[in-house]
Amino acid sequence: MNETRRAVLAAIADEAVSGPDLAARLDVSRAAVWKHIEALREAGFTIESDGGYRLVAVPDYGGPAIEFGLDAPFTIDYHDSLPSTNARARELAAEDETDVAVVANEQTGGRGRLDRAWRSPPGGIWLSVLCRPDLPPAHAPVLTLAAAVAVTEIAREHGVEAGIKWPNDVLVGDEETKLAGILTEMEGEADRVSWVVVGIGINVDPAGLPEDATGLRAHATDVDRRAFVQDLLERFAALRADPEEALAAWREHALTLGQRVRVSTGDGTIVGTARDVEFPGTLVVATDNGPVRVHAGDCEHLRPA
Repeated sequence: MNETRRAVLAAIADEAVSGPDLAARLDVSRAAVWKHIEALREAGFTIESDGGYRLVAVPDYGGPAIEFGLDAPFTIDYHDSLPSTNARARELAAEDETDVAVVANEQTGGRGRLDRAWRSPPGGIWLSVLCRPDLPPAHAPVLTLAAAVAVTEIAREHGVEAGIKWPNDVLVGDEETKLAGILTEMEGEADRVSWVVVGIGINVDPAGLPEDATGLRAHATDVDRRAFVQDLLERFAALRADPEEALAAWREHALTLGQRVRVSTGDGTIVGTARDVEFPGTLVVATDNGPVRVHAGDCEHLRPA
């Protein structure tokens, strides 16, 4: 949504404004005002024009709807369907874009960590955030933690008692069914990150999901996807600016700490008790041979015998 269109929406959000007044405020022609109003109506905004233009209702979902009222420095690149929001974000990175949230109503080729398939039907929350943080590559994992915290906290605000399994799975309930996953990709040099894409997939409708997965609407009767995505982006923006807060919040919401775990890495398997997560996302596991620090791996919570 271009800046003039945003300004039109902001002007008519709280009161009716006549076409001539809008034109004068925005320094555009009355014909331009009318074109912007019609474009907003085509995008799903309900705008009355009795005695002046006034915004009555915002569409349920979509790029302009998410951008309207969003208090975070992201533009929205929305698609009804994409093979992968991460792939689209990588394309935008190649065009030197930054601070873009790619959002799709469905993904036809979604994937998770370790190249696992990720089912992304219409009606879910599928998005990828492209940014260019001032971080060395070794510190980029903290953005994954920040995303997991943002998803967990916003899910909780919407009535879903979620928690985090190291490093980035958001789970619900004693059975630890999977609500959301995060896939972070990046490109950079030895001392600096060029770009980072944080892909976030959140199940909304539980119908048709695998037995080990769940959706927001299985735990909350009213889920407004537009509000959820806005809240999520705003929280992620705050956390990425404060890595220490992100790490502390991760510990607060962690399901893994204190658990017996089995972590599969490229070098083998580590079994022990998860004791801590250190910056930028390293899991500390207490084993029979002393503490082991794991930078990346596939973590399994082991049930008590």
